[in-house]
Amino acid sequence: MTQATVPIDILLVEDDPGDVLMTREAFEHHKIRNALHVVSDGVEALEFLKREGRFAAVPRPGLILLDLNLPRKDGRELLGDIKQDPDLRTIPVVVLTTSEAEEDIVRSYDLHANAYVTKPVDFEKFVEVVRKIDEFWVTVVQLPHR
Repeated sequence: MTQATVPIDILLVEDDPGDVLMTREAFEHHKIRNALHVVSDGVEALEFLKREGRFAAVPRPGLILLDLNLPRKDGRELLGDIKQDPDLRTIPVVVLTTSEAEEDIVRSYDLHANAYVTKPVDFEKFVEVVRKIDEFWVTVVQLPHR
């Protein structure tokens, strides 16, 4: 197995149970071998990333899929926290959200998102988007191992 095909841990930060289910189904549909970890808000995500409390034994994710509209700490604030933290900033963050607003796109890139993807409403298109994200970030791109 080459370095590019070694499975990675992916953190999905998503509060919509339907979108979590669709993402899990997309992983299963394409037989994506990466481990998908899910948290439902920005506070939990930061605890996961810093391995605090109940997340003390979790692996460091190689990729974060981040929704913008989250309870407690929204995705924009979380993205800023991640990219300002020297220990976390190297983890690629793909904003995966329903928003097509130019201000959200610009702000996400200003906060150093690695990519911005609008979630398709159609399940088949969503599955294809998840497959392409996985293919690019896990197969094509070289990620740091930390």
